[in-house]
Amino acid sequence: MRTSLFAIILLLSVGTVNGQSTWKTLSKITFKKQFDELMGFKVDVPVFSKEIKELEGKEIYVKGYIIPVEGYKSHNEFIFSAFPYNMCFFCGGAGPETVMEVITIDPLEYTAESVKLKGKLQLNNEDINQLMYKLVDAQLIKED
Repeated sequence: MRTSLFAIILLLSVGTVNGQSTWKTLSKITFKKQFDELMGFKVDVPVFSKEIKELEGKEIYVKGYIIPVEGYKSHNEFIFSAFPYNMCFFCGGAGPETVMEVITIDPLEYTAESVKLKGKLQLNNEDINQLMYKLVDAQLIKED
């Protein structure tokens, strides 16, 4: 009985961090203005919450949508969004905390349906030409 209960709790927690949605945790961010020498003006620099910093380098599960963007080398590298294409950061009104760069171990075929991934989270608050979240060594989690 105890093993079954543990298995159910584990299955329900996939795609969550401490019982909440991974995207909800990643949205706990603020920004500060900082002068960028290369750009020649002030830019918004992310300030990660303690909760987010604790996830850096750890394996996380996240459910979202593959965003088809030009310029990525293969289906091993793509943008992943908490929202479908028409509502994502690049196309709709969502914020930069709702997207991440993904590098997978195996290529993924594009789908307009949501998918679940697992991988190691990397944070970026230094390179303004990259997204602030990156999921590396990512793998597709098949849902039944």
